[in-house]
Amino acid sequence: FVTLVLEERVIMVKYELSDGRLLGEPMTTYHDVPADLLINELSARLVDVASINPPEWSKIVKTGTHRERPPSQDNWWYIRSAAVLRKVGKLGPIGANHMAQHFGGPKDRGVKPNRAVAGSRNISRTIMQQLTEAGLIVSKMNPAGNVNHGKVLTPDGQAILDSVAHAVRDDAIERHPGLSNY
Repeated sequence: FVTLVLEERVIMVKYELSDGRLLGEPMTTYHDVPADLLINELSARLVDVASINPPEWSKIVKTGTHRERPPSQDNWWYIRSAAVLRKVGKLGPIGANHMAQHFGGPKDRGVKPNRAVAGSRNISRTIMQQLTEAGLIVSKMNPAGNVNHGKVLTPDGQAILDSVAHAVRDDAIERHPGLSNY
């Protein structure tokens, strides 16, 4: 707000930023909102990104050896892409193998005890390649440039995550009133 005093009248002027916040209002980041709200809204926005498309094999593939059937949701590729983008932001630098381990689960081995198995590395790798092509993540190299540490967010990736977080902030506050402090 800007307060101007003209001829003994007070005029209040609000400056709105391009992301919908008012000037001086704190920025909501993707760390501040629940993952389910963030991923749902982000997956809806990733549908509009041209380089993120489900391959034709995604209709029949399982997401890991611990699953019995393919995903039942039609937009599961975009939901997984949103979850991968969020995890790159939270855990980066991270590679495809480590990412696949986060999407794994318990494998049913019959009468033997369950064992933890990783999710599909092909799905993780393909999604990370598409996010790289979209300019949302990039490989982090060592100073010599000969060792790849994994994927990290680009400024565009950070911006889309934060704008989605700001968009779902009101829903998050309704669900968890304590979030209004942040």
